[in-house]
Amino acid sequence: MNGSLDSTSEILRAIETTIDDKITCDIGVCVPFVYITAAQEITKPTVITIGAQTVSEYQSGAYTGEVSAHMLEDVGCSWVLIGHSERRTLFNEANAQLVKKVLAAQMTGVTPVYCVGETQEEYKSGATFDVIKDQVEALLNNSAVDLTQLVLAYEPVWAIGTGLTASPDEAQKVHAFIRALVSERDINAANMLRILYGGSVKPDNALSLFGQKDIDGGLIGGASLDAKAFVSICQKA
Repeated sequence: MNGSLDSTSEILRAIETTIDDKITCDIGVCVPFVYITAAQEITKPTVITIGAQTVSEYQSGAYTGEVSAHMLEDVGCSWVLIGHSERRTLFNEANAQLVKKVLAAQMTGVTPVYCVGETQEEYKSGATFDVIKDQVEALLNNSAVDLTQLVLAYEPVWAIGTGLTASPDEAQKVHAFIRALVSERDINAANMLRILYGGSVKPDNALSLFGQKDIDGGLIGGASLDAKAFVSICQKA
């Protein structure tokens, strides 16, 4: 929950003017609900697509303050983050609720970006793979989830906004583990699946992270507030 309409517009325009033809990756920027339409207007002539930071699990009804996936689709959203660590921690969003949000998004044209990751306490206690397995299998155990219309993102909570980063080898091991879990249900979907890494990705570590076999891109946090840094990361994807 950062910025204003002016600052969001300024960052998007700076990104837009800095991007060149050498960048071949998909670029999505997830902005607060109230800035989605303005962001669409700014990025319409570019390769940048706009997403939202969360969504309701409900399609309609008496849920004051909620925003449905159909509403996001209506304003041209391409992506929506689901299960970001802050939503899990601060808003107590559990796996069962998050799977409902994934299904709600998949009923529309909005692609869910399902986030998983462990806390510092879980990391230090060696529980990383157990936590990730629980979060990923919540999706896999629901046969209605379309694994071909989904992006996964691994964001170690202990590395978000702390300056700490999982080493490329650490991150690769978790990404490979996630892909292996998905392959148990659908090997073709697993091979096609994009798994992003999010955890203090910066221009100086992006290349080493993105060079790993199972890391398909980044879920950029703090660096996305700096247009120059963000574009530099995109150039390394």
